[in-house]
Amino acid sequence: MRVLCDVHIPYRLVNFLRERGVDATHVNRILHKWYTKDSEIARYVDETGSFLITKDADFRDSHFIAGKPARVMRVTLGNLSNDQLIALFDHHWTVLRSVFEEARCYVEIGTGGLRVFNLHRDPDV
Repeated sequence: MRVLCDVHIPYRLVNFLRERGVDATHVNRILHKWYTKDSEIARYVDETGSFLITKDADFRDSHFIAGKPARVMRVTLGNLSNDQLIALFDHHWTVLRSVFEEARCYVEIGTGGLRVFNLHRDPDV
């Protein structure tokens, strides 16, 4: 499983994912780093079979309107500490691990918990 973390996602999350066997990288390590356009990120994610983790609502819109990128997780918690973010991912790890294997889906992680949207599953896991 491959994951790309967008520019506002901390490197600590990349490290957390790597410790759990995920092939994770940060957008600042690919293409044009923090200057990479959303369309280039979406194309990269789909071409590499990655799952995008982002805070950017534009990727949600693009996923539902154009189907690109195919796999997106949006963090909707605003500015929380790295420790809080890692704890949230750790708490939901069992579900997240299976979600990262989905061929197409949209996930939100926020104050309401973890919500998974895809063709085969109902929201609110």
